[in-house]
Amino acid sequence: MRQEEAAARIRELHTEINRHDHLYYVESSPSISDEAYDSLRKELERLEALFPDLVTPDSPTQRVGAADRSSLPPAKHIVPMLSLDSTTEPEVAREFDVRLRKLVERESLAYTVEPKFDGLSVELIYENGLLVRGASRGDGYTGEDITPNIRTIKSIPLRLVGDSPPERLSIRGETLMPLEGFRNLNRVMTERGENTFANPRNAAAGSLRQLDSRITAARPLTFYAYEIMSMIPASSGEGPDPSSSHDEGTGTTTSVPNEKPGPPTTHTEELSAMAAWGFLIDPHWKLCPDIEEAIAFHSLLASTRDDLPFEIDGVVIQADSKRVRSAAGMRSRSPRWALALKFEPRREITTVEEIVVGVGRTGKLTPVALLRPVDVGGVTVSRATLHNAGEVARKDIREGDRVRIKRAGDVIPAVVERIPTAGEDRRPPFIMPSSCPVCGNPVEEDGAYHFCSGGLTCPAQLKRGIEHFASRGAMDIEGLGKKTVATMVENGVAGSIADLFSLERDVVLNLEGFAEKSADNLLAAIEASKTKSLGRFIFALGIRNVGEHVGTILARRFGSIEKLMESTEDELTAIHEIGPEVARSVSKFFASEKNRRTIENMFASGVAPSPPAVPTGPKPFAEMTFVFTGSMETLTRTEAKRMVQELGGRASSTISKKTDYVVVGTDPGSKHEKAVRLELKILTEQEFLALIKAQVR
Repeated sequence: MRQEEAAARIRELHTEINRHDHLYYVESSPSISDEAYDSLRKELERLEALFPDLVTPDSPTQRVGAADRSSLPPAKHIVPMLSLDSTTEPEVAREFDVRLRKLVERESLAYTVEPKFDGLSVELIYENGLLVRGASRGDGYTGEDITPNIRTIKSIPLRLVGDSPPERLSIRGETLMPLEGFRNLNRVMTERGENTFANPRNAAAGSLRQLDSRITAARPLTFYAYEIMSMIPASSGEGPDPSSSHDEGTGTTTSVPNEKPGPPTTHTEELSAMAAWGFLIDPHWKLCPDIEEAIAFHSLLASTRDDLPFEIDGVVIQADSKRVRSAAGMRSRSPRWALALKFEPRREITTVEEIVVGVGRTGKLTPVALLRPVDVGGVTVSRATLHNAGEVARKDIREGDRVRIKRAGDVIPAVVERIPTAGEDRRPPFIMPSSCPVCGNPVEEDGAYHFCSGGLTCPAQLKRGIEHFASRGAMDIEGLGKKTVATMVENGVAGSIADLFSLERDVVLNLEGFAEKSADNLLAAIEASKTKSLGRFIFALGIRNVGEHVGTILARRFGSIEKLMESTEDELTAIHEIGPEVARSVSKFFASEKNRRTIENMFASGVAPSPPAVPTGPKPFAEMTFVFTGSMETLTRTEAKRMVQELGGRASSTISKKTDYVVVGTDPGSKHEKAVRLELKILTEQEFLALIKAQVR
């Protein structure tokens, strides 16, 4: 590779790695697996080794982590919380052992090997035995002050056990969400129709970084201590730091330190001291006399990891002796005396931990498999759709089954099939609930699907309904995002969609994340939405089977919401492009007294949808159907569809032989392939815009 090519690729890697760092550390929502991320970093390290002149101060290799950026105050660490070199290859661990022995040839070398927790690394600071601060790792030098949240974790001692605690003590450990707690949390979120966490690590990180510690307190978090980062013993001057740092790992012991202990001289003693002070120490660790026994212990944990109550992604192999650690020294971002030997990621085949039922915007109940997290195409997957009760029965999927997962594009992964296991004792078959798991209202069957009968009285449907109502293609209320809607519903601020139009400024200011300007902007957006077009208003109501195009058709046919509300099913079916299923959904929606009352309350608050414009001039796309696939560069999908509709055409989501044009953006997927097979007319985005321009001259 030439230097110019290397420079370009290095810039790409900088951008990509920084983006993933932000998603992982700041948003707690990674989009790729650890293995895929490590591959990007290794490629960057290799290129920088080949072209050292291209190493820049802002390179991701020149820092130990990703900086936290949030409203939480910063907290500078007493000792840097460095990261670890890592590998999945036992041979690399043997090479690490050879290098370390050369560095400390006069010292006896043994290893403590501990699980590498998959959680959030945290620093705890105690003064005279009292917890005074808790901080996230951040960039390794400065993290976030999360003390109020740390205090809610019951496994963290607020006061150290013993009569002579150190004058000052800095402890490093891992905050985890045990698998049972993770499943319970995701089950509740799935039932409510909310986005779930991808894995326990994300759940722990997201819980610890809350601005409201009451949310953290409600989450099932625990803490395992694994390192004394610094220590000033009681009634003495500051002693030497007993260690530098490592990334993860822990152990256990039961012995008690002396009444006035000095800094431990081995990691084994360190674990003993922390246990005696009241910290939780994981028992799955081992003191190994050589690297081969350390590798063997890694293999043992790899074979039993699924039996642990929490996620681990490898082991930490580290010199037990503090003298050895001091002699070996540090690199810029990692110690020379420790190595993370990771496990190969689980791929595609995993275990169904639980089957839960989620409630969508229209009340449709969807069975979802909560999975042991597994790598599928470089993405960590912890849940997969089972579509409907019939699909679950056809594939005979039950809790506890081993299954194969597939993932295509950005859609939720799906369970492909069950993988039979010899001698398995299977659990009972899945049965769809008879009442809504969120609101308790009766469940109704409609063909292959089940629906909650609660309508917008169901909190799950209400949240999704308000989000849909405020979305760009509907009433376009900027500032009314998912988090704000959830807060409004949960706090009783929005008991129905109509409540949006009677919001008071003081109420908005009391919502998390709102200041005077953002509150005024939201109220202005709500006010502006009152006169959106009738077609958008009909679509915004969230009637089952009524999309943007059908909303426009109904608006043009009836001219007002009052006339539409009084229409019969026969009148609706007589309209071109309105079939029996859509007509039945519309009639059922307006037959609901709750829905009619919501609309009346909105109108009483000043909502007045503008009537549809009377069609004038030629409609060149009349009777023509367009399908859009892939991402548009200059248009949103909604804008493109509206262009077609304004010229008399129809924008469809499905392709058939009757489709007139297929407009293809980037990453178009299977619709493009089907259009080619059917020999349909295919347009690029630019060709589509040229066609539109030619019609409106």
